[in-house]
Amino acid sequence: MLRWVIALLILANLVAFAALRGAFGPTPASGIRDSLPLTRQIHPERLTVRAIRPSESVDVPVVGGPVVEPAVQAAPLTQ
Repeated sequence: MLRWVIALLILANLVAFAALRGAFGPTPASGIRDSLPLTRQIHPERLTVRAIRPSESVDVPVVGGPVVEPAVQAAPLTQ
């Protein structure tokens, strides 16, 4: 039974290797990129990039603020 499992895994590895080498045709990523989404844009010149305001942000970290001591009590370990 184990021989068949090992043989099946080796066969699957050989098929995957052949597919990566292009035995079944070129991979989809190796072709020419589709420029259709770029031609379907409506007024791309109107798009602007702007920084978000703190009021629009969910978590705004306070940089340089006071550090609050944690409520953890520490004691030296005894042996």
